[in-house]
Amino acid sequence: MSDQSRQWTAALVVIGDEILSGRTQDKNVAQLASWLNDQGIRLAEVRVVPDDAAKIGEAVNALRAINDYLFTTGGIGPTHDDITIDAIAAAVGVPVVVHPGARRILEDYYAPRGIELTESRLRMARVPEGAELIDNRSSGAPGVKWENIYILAGVPHIAASMIEGLTGKLEGGRPIVSLTVGARAPESDVAELLQRLEQANPSVAIGSYPFFRDGGYGSNFVVRSEDGDLARRTVDALAQGLREAGFEPVEGGI
Repeated sequence: MSDQSRQWTAALVVIGDEILSGRTQDKNVAQLASWLNDQGIRLAEVRVVPDDAAKIGEAVNALRAINDYLFTTGGIGPTHDDITIDAIAAAVGVPVVVHPGARRILEDYYAPRGIELTESRLRMARVPEGAELIDNRSSGAPGVKWENIYILAGVPHIAASMIEGLTGKLEGGRPIVSLTVGARAPESDVAELLQRLEQANPSVAIGSYPFFRDGGYGSNFVVRSEDGDLARRTVDALAQGLREAGFEPVEGGI
């Protein structure tokens, strides 16, 4: 049974030159963070690294040591520049092997489609020795788990399929409740209100996200807590404080 009293954390290493160059916009941070919240795990840090084995290994070893879980996305496809498996295996000091279960999955996926399991495609069955597989119902090739490292695809819908396969399988605390209230209120006008509410409710975090829209300033305020009742009471108090300051609150945000 999970220890509900402590905070469980995860980190994410986003791997890929295409992310750093701006050619590809990452979508995995948001979907992983949201899913982790539902598992009672907080995404504590994200690092983006290039397709460089040394930098991948450095980030992986640093973050897996200080978090309960480490996730990586990207670099596990069939091409020569997909080096994540090799980089992580080197970082943790184990060889790379072809996982027999992963090989069977690929054979079962490609054979009915009349597609040959080439050496390139077989690269997707390579894992750090001692690894387990993560189910992937989207494209056949599985994700990989080695101790507290979870190696996922970079393509968002495939990563989502792998994440789904992990639902309920990770130990965590209580799910994090997130509620939003918005108002046409500049941040500077309500900063003291937000500070008072956080000080009065130490187990609540309040994020402020300003915007400029339709010729005016406003902000959305996100209240997060593992205690759903406390989050609700804090949102109600925030809404009341906004009204008293002359701003009409909008439940769910603007």
